[in-house]
Formats: sequence, structure tokens, C-alpha cells
Amino acid sequence: MNEPPPDIEAPLEPPGDQAFRKYGQIKGAMQPEMTWGGVTSFLRRTYTRDNDVLVDADIVVSGIPFDMATSGRPGARFGPRAIRTASTMIAELPAYPWGFDPFRYVAVADYGDCWFDWGYPTNSVELIEAHADKIIGTDSMMLSLGGDHFVSYPLLRAHAKKYGPLALIHFDAHCDTWADDGTRMDHGSMFLRAANEGLIIPEKSVQIGIRTWNSTDHGFTVLGAPWVHREGIPAVVDVIREVVGDHKAYLTFDIDCLDPSYAPGTGTPVVGGLSTAQALEAVRSLGEFDIVGADVVEVAPAYDHAEMTALAAAQIAHDFIAVQAIKAGAVPDPTGRY
Repeated sequence: MNEPPPDIEAPLEPPGDQAFRKYGQIKGAMQPEMTWGGVTSFLRRTYTRDNDVLVDADIVVSGIPFDMATSGRPGARFGPRAIRTASTMIAELPAYPWGFDPFRYVAVADYGDCWFDWGYPTNSVELIEAHADKIIGTDSMMLSLGGDHFVSYPLLRAHAKKYGPLALIHFDAHCDTWADDGTRMDHGSMFLRAANEGLIIPEKSVQIGIRTWNSTDHGFTVLGAPWVHREGIPAVVDVIREVVGDHKAYLTFDIDCLDPSYAPGTGTPVVGGLSTAQALEAVRSLGEFDIVGADVVEVAPAYDHAEMTALAAAQIAHDFIAVQAIKAGAVPDPTGRY
């Protein structure tokens, strides 16, 4: 009744908001979006919690907007949103420096955020663990966006249930192995708690970029930031190769591993850290390791400037996905010009 006359074409459906409108499409490139508008899923990937779709996912991204265990400035609960927004700047071009579209090789979905009732913070560990169980249960790799660093503890609980005790590849300014009585909700002690519970194996774990004091390393291999600056990222990878080897590993990247001049938007900044370039070189060098899960945490956008911290976090997560694409068959630009 309201159809246009035969000689006039009906308008095409306009593009945009593909995170919702490309339902079920979790592999392959999306049409270009406005970087300043549209739904801000991570790298514009499809939002879905449909198990029929997720069984085909290689990587599932989820936000963990929790910051009730921070000892410094709060605000990392807004990190997942900020990282997703920053990711729109890097979603529309082939992956640098490789020159391929990673989503041709790995299917990636955005699961949205873990839900909390802020009035019951003591339930958070169980809620995060159950949230992760659902994602890992699809046999997808989980890539989590924090949130303060305590969220790694329930994430490790979920991963260790599936994979057994894990090696930890840990980028941070802080060792996060200070005293823990087994009940603290503290983003500075959860890795000692995880080690005591057998979730991670200290002797198989490496901490990179540390520049705060602890009287004991608790069996972890610690590469302080001054050592990294002197020896370089290739030497870091050599140590990871020696310590972690072919053991299944979990990657956790606290954005305060970066110097505050590169990442001011975080709760507990410490001077003398890695540059963004060093961090990206390190992440891009992790393809040989059997990493079964990963997180990027501690982005607190209220203290950020020009979104530089959120953009660094988004690039780190993006490059981790690109490394998985190479493992799945993507071929980097052969000219070597980059």
C-alpha cells in the first residue's frame, strides 16, 4: 500500500551500528563506521551472548567493570567502556604492522560486561568466575577488559578449572604478591593468593616492568623496569621462553606497566615504566606461547589525557588478537618495510 512507484528505487538500509545489526557475524571485516559515533563494541565486533554463535568464536571479549579492590585512585570500573571507545580508532584499517585483517582468520565477539550488584561487593569473585565459566565453556579464548587488577583472580579461578595450574605472563609496575590472608579483595595481593591456591605456578611465571619493592619474589621471575630498559624486549622474550616454555599460560597486562607519561589514566601510576612502543613489541612477540586467556586492566579514564591510556590498552588488546590471527594462518606483510 505504501510501496514506492515502480520507477523509484527504495532507499538502501543505511550502514552503522553493526555490532547489533550484523547479528551472528563474528568473522570477517565490518563495513566502515564513523569513528565518532555508533555502538562502541570492542573493535566494532558483534555483541552477542548466543551460544549458537559463540561456539564458532575463537576469542570472546568481555568487560569486567569492577574497581572495589583498588588501593589508590578509583575509576577503573569505567575502563571497559573507555577501551571500547578508543578501539574505534583502530578498527577500520588492516592491522599494523602486518597489513592483514585479523578477523578473516579469527572469529571475535563482544560479550558485553560482567554484571555486579554494587551493594554486595563480596559476591564479586563468584560473579566474575561464573561469567568467565560461561565464556570459557564455549571453548573460546576469553580476552577481558578491566576493571582493577583484582579481577584477574576470579578469572584465573575459571581458567585454572579448565586448563589446570597456569604460568603467568604478568606486565605491571607492581608485583601484586604482597601479604594475603586468602580473603582480601585487594588488587595488590591477588597473585600470591592465586599461587597459594595452586591457580598459577610461580616457578613458571614472569613479571615484567616491576618497579615497586617486595622483600621476596615468592618464586616468580621478576624483570624490573630498569632491567627491561637496559636489556630490551628481545631479552624479555628470551626469559619468558626459558621460564614459561610450552606450559599453558595466562597473560595479564596492567596498564600501569607503562610509564605515566604514556599512560596517566590509571589508579596507581609509578614513574620509570615501559613505553607504549616497548609494550607493543613485547605483546607482538608472544605468538610462540600457549596463552589460553588474557586481560588488560587498570585503565581509569578520569585521570586520562586525550584518551592516550585507553588507546594504549585498546592497541595492546588489538595486537594480542592479531598475534592469534598469525597463529591461525594470517601472513604478515612480506616486504619487511615495517
